[in-house]
Amino acid sequence: MSHQDSLFKKSNFKRIGEFNSVSPEIFKAFVAFEKLALAEGKLTAKYKELIAIAIAHTTGCPYCIEVHVKQAKKHGVSKEEMAEAIMVATALKAGSAMAHGVNALNAYDGTDDDELYRASYINRLREFTQLSGDAFKAFGSFDQQALKVGILSTKEKELIAVAVAHTTGCPYCIDIHTKAAKKAAATKEELAESIMVATALKAGSALAHGVNALVAFDE
Repeated sequence: MSHQDSLFKKSNFKRIGEFNSVSPEIFKAFVAFEKLALAEGKLTAKYKELIAIAIAHTTGCPYCIEVHVKQAKKHGVSKEEMAEAIMVATALKAGSAMAHGVNALNAYDGTDDDELYRASYINRLREFTQLSGDAFKAFGSFDQQALKVGILSTKEKELIAVAVAHTTGCPYCIDIHTKAAKKAAATKEELAESIMVATALKAGSALAHGVNALVAFDE
């Protein structure tokens, strides 16, 4: 097979089934998990597809975006709902980088604390008002706009935020948005389901990119 200059083609995704031949037990176990994670539960299948879209944008998986946008559309998700979910994902992915800025401040200042993550560290975030005022304020404004009530409710946006926070692995974001979701009347069961969708999509992104590995291996 000659070298393919295009690394992402929709048609390549059809090769995903080959993993059922080369790693059947593990592949089938993943498919079973993904099916359960996205099935109707405390959260609707429609809403889970919105979470999936948000996570697919967080992982940057074009195959996942393609698949889950189409699935979401089948469930009646509007373009506006999709856009709001993407904006929450954008705010949370950027927010993860911003939140870790408190770790950078600690490292720069040479603190003696052996603990790398304390909930109280997030209080240092306001220091960026002096250090990089305009940009920090602009981010804060965007974050606020992305998470305010729109077509999606505060509860729906906060559950998406929790799911994305688990994808970025930001302890501050998990702490803040889990508490915000609870305040917005999200149950522990709904929270768990949103995390399971995030888990399935983060794993699914790795598996989906396996088709690129198959193409590269066969060249």
